[in-house]
Amino acid sequence: MKKNYVLILLFSLALFTSQSNWGQNKAIGNPIQQTIENLSIYPNPVSSGKTYIYITTKQNLTKKIEFFDVLGKRIYTTMLTGKELNISNLNKGVYILKVTENNISETRKLVIR
Repeated sequence: MKKNYVLILLFSLALFTSQSNWGQNKAIGNPIQQTIENLSIYPNPVSSGKTYIYITTKQNLTKKIEFFDVLGKRIYTTMLTGKELNISNLNKGVYILKVTENNISETRKLVIR
């Protein structure tokens, strides 16, 4: 009688283990893109007197650009349809740019001297 309980216990453990692994393996088959391909922001750092930066990607779709200060406060938000972004209204300092294109976001640091 003891052997039946041991066999049932082992069978139950094997069944539960195989079900949880099956769910994880299914997710591996569909990779999700987490980065914006070929995202480039230049010049960086920006020298004083320059009023534009260029933001390019592989697809060059419309991008939402958000500027944050180093404390995380949103300073400025805009939509960019081309490559050239006017930064003449920003003071010298360090900013965090959040670039969103095609529902994928990336953050980069921008220094204005």
